[in-house]
Amino acid sequence: MPNLKELMEHESFFSPGHRMCAGCVAPVVVRQVALAVGDRSVVVANATGCLEVASTIFPYTAWRCGYIHNAFENAAATLSGVETAYRSLRKQGKINREVKFIAFGGDGGTYDIGLQSLSGAMERGHDMLYICYDNGAYMNTGIQRSSATPLFADTTTSPAGRESPGKRQWRKDLTAIMAAHNIPYAAQASPSHFMDLMAKVQKALSVDGPSFINTMAPCPRGWRYDTREGIELTRLSVETCYWPLYEVDHGKWKLSYKPREKKPIETWIRKQGRFRHLFTDEGQEEIERLQQRVDQEWTKLLERCGEAG
Repeated sequence: MPNLKELMEHESFFSPGHRMCAGCVAPVVVRQVALAVGDRSVVVANATGCLEVASTIFPYTAWRCGYIHNAFENAAATLSGVETAYRSLRKQGKINREVKFIAFGGDGGTYDIGLQSLSGAMERGHDMLYICYDNGAYMNTGIQRSSATPLFADTTTSPAGRESPGKRQWRKDLTAIMAAHNIPYAAQASPSHFMDLMAKVQKALSVDGPSFINTMAPCPRGWRYDTREGIELTRLSVETCYWPLYEVDHGKWKLSYKPREKKPIETWIRKQGRFRHLFTDEGQEEIERLQQRVDQEWTKLLERCGEAG
């Protein structure tokens, strides 16, 4: 993989001047993906969501590549059709250059509404990379809970109050679900560990068949954090093992990063207003339950990766 200086010499397919919120990490993820793609020709499909809305405000666009705006639920289905047409045209000799296909979707359009079309595209074996920028709720439509929303987080549809501690369910493990499709490559990444994220993008683009990368992308409005701390929050999500970094390469689970000293989950949630209700005498029990579940999931991952003991 080229070093960072060499990567920066390539023109990114995602330009500055987009309208994403200050402190939003989604455009940082896209920029890192674009650096990893380098000079390759790409077609991007983008599910409806914050990234699509804020980067394509008519008559402007932040995309310097082939770009398709999709409904919330069908980015994977659309791109699978484009990839199939491309393969046909190459066989006919009408296209001679190599083109890569990348879909971007938020957690609402990936974990929930778009899961059916994503599952279908992965099962059919289309040569494409799907990247989920997970901000943990339906941020574009009013901060409603999704199946990616953390346990006990306060959202507009899982409000914290006297009768409820926030969302009552643990988040869906989508990366493991994608790995269960027996695709060549699935991975979890974080923009705080950008060389790891870019290496995973390059590996995903090098395999023959479908690949999936799930990356955290904090939202300042929904998470309620200081806009300067978006990347720090992604780093803490990794250091607390709430968002571990790993890959599943042709069925083999491998840990990408193991913290020297695992931080308590409190260090991550304390910086977020959506967990403010937990920092009371009554909320201490919920913090302990959250820590227990993080520990359980981390132990399970270590066992899968052969790192237990």
